[in-house]
Amino acid sequence: MRFVIARCSVDYVGRLTAHLPEANRLLMIKADGSVLVHSDTGGYKPLMWMTPPCSLLEGDDTWTVTNKAGEQLVISVHEVLSDTAFELGSDPGLMKDGVEKQLQALLADQCHVLGDGFTLVQREYFTDIGPVDLLCKDALGAHVLVEIKRVAEIDSVEQLSRYLQRVSTVLGDVQGVLAAQTFKPQAKTLAADRGITCVQVDYEVLKGMESSVPTLF
Repeated sequence: MRFVIARCSVDYVGRLTAHLPEANRLLMIKADGSVLVHSDTGGYKPLMWMTPPCSLLEGDDTWTVTNKAGEQLVISVHEVLSDTAFELGSDPGLMKDGVEKQLQALLADQCHVLGDGFTLVQREYFTDIGPVDLLCKDALGAHVLVEIKRVAEIDSVEQLSRYLQRVSTVLGDVQGVLAAQTFKPQAKTLAADRGITCVQVDYEVLKGMESSVPTLF
């Protein structure tokens, strides 16, 4: 990773043209070939950028970045204030907490929070249009399909509705539960119209609960 702080102007030449007047900016050159031009305002997004594959040709006072489509960033460097480089090494990638798979695992272990007397039959219950997150039974032994989302939207209700239609041909009458950390108002309205129960779950609370599954020790 190379960081160059320079007084520069930048021109983009491609499908359109754009110009950044002369000012102090951060030029970021990544090991993958990306070149990004940042200012000290505007949040995380660069003012201009070029993603790989691209090539960087450095002249005395002009840098030209060209991608495979022939588009260019032409950086006119008027004064270099700082030029440093660091070897960051390999990156393990982003580890997300609270994603749907983790919610699924927690709710499979504690499915009683989805309804009184709920017990787990199977995780990832297969249908011919995809797997349903959980197949459960309620206190009376009736089957329940549970679809789990971080944010439940109209599409989530439609997805569960399709699963219910498919599974009902195999298991008979099946209830539907949509579990999510947050719900869009439209999703709740459509779910109520479809006879689907919405259950809001708290990921942090689920993580702190003890397992309801009996163990030997």
